[in-house]
Amino acid sequence: MTKADLIAVIEKQANLNPKQAEKIVNIAFDTMIQALYDDEGIEIRGFGSFANRNYKAYEGRNPKTGKVVKVDPKKVPFFKVGKELKEMVDAGKEKYVIREA
Repeated sequence: MTKADLIAVIEKQANLNPKQAEKIVNIAFDTMIQALYDDEGIEIRGFGSFANRNYKAYEGRNPKTGKVVKVDPKKVPFFKVGKELKEMVDAGKEKYVIREA
């Protein structure tokens, strides 16, 4: 599923116009990105959680030349799947029923 697919589903399910659905998706993604940027975790019950993994600086090697390279410390977003989603996917549920608001 692409971002465009998600926008189309929200547009259809919520009976919105394309611009409104796109705005909702963009607000949700931008808010999640900002939370991770601020080093906050994101927990969506039944779905999963997002958190940053912090890596220290280290010396690596360029595989082509073998030369030692310094790698700066970094934060990498990490997703941990929730128990309910994991079980649903593992059970082979073919179609998830969309809840009505």
